[in-house]
Amino acid sequence: MKAHFAKFARYNRWANRRLYAAAGALEDAARRRDEGAFFGSLHATLNHLLVTDVIWLARLRGIQGPPWGLDHIAHDDFDDLGAARAALDDDLILYVDEATEADIAGTISYRRVSTPEAFVQDTAEALAHLFNHQTHHRGQCHMLLTRLAGRAPELDLLYFAREAAA
Repeated sequence: MKAHFAKFARYNRWANRRLYAAAGALEDAARRRDEGAFFGSLHATLNHLLVTDVIWLARLRGIQGPPWGLDHIAHDDFDDLGAARAALDDDLILYVDEATEADIAGTISYRRVSTPEAFVQDTAEALAHLFNHQTHHRGQCHMLLTRLAGRAPELDLLYFAREAAA
């Protein structure tokens, strides 16, 4: 499983770099305009992805994450958001690289930010959720970029694999 998650951590960074490059070409007002996505705007959706990854990475490490709601705007400035995303993507890669197969086969315990119940989750399922959740909301961002800019970058895993193999 470690090799699988290592590939997804690197794919995640690659896709986010492409997404942020395309989003960075837009005017700030366009990124912030409510376009009817689940979190409204491209800027808010990108913040949601950062917030949830920070929360999940803290859970994976067994530490208390920030008390943010899922719609929290962690970085109002787009350049700051991009820098935080790049650093977090590198940190996700580091987490997976340092994890052992036993770590990945283990469990984590945490409390959701929205409810007080305690949960025990398979670590592999938590990692799969983290990367799947990224893909889900990047798809929304892709749609928003297509609407706002007329096109969006290819984000499919196969493009990443072909680029990595080249």
